Amino acid sequence: MGMKDQMQDKSRQAKEKAQEKAGQARQKAGQQGRQGRPGQPQRGTQNHRDIEDTPQQVQDRFDQDYDA
Repeated sequence: MGMKDQMQDKSRQAKEKAQEKAGQARQKAGQQGRQGRPGQPQRGTQNHRDIEDTPQQVQDRFDQDYDA
């Protein structure tokens, strides 16, 4: 095996190792995303209340927040 072959082999191995590591990181991130983080609300559960409020409820909340 020549020097060029050795360098190409090392390069290929490093590339495969990096791809494997990236795949593992993606899997880990995907698992954490599905489970959610402790102490934090799930996305979209708390902030959608404004969408469901009637215009009067929104105005009342605005008035309370700004003491109108």
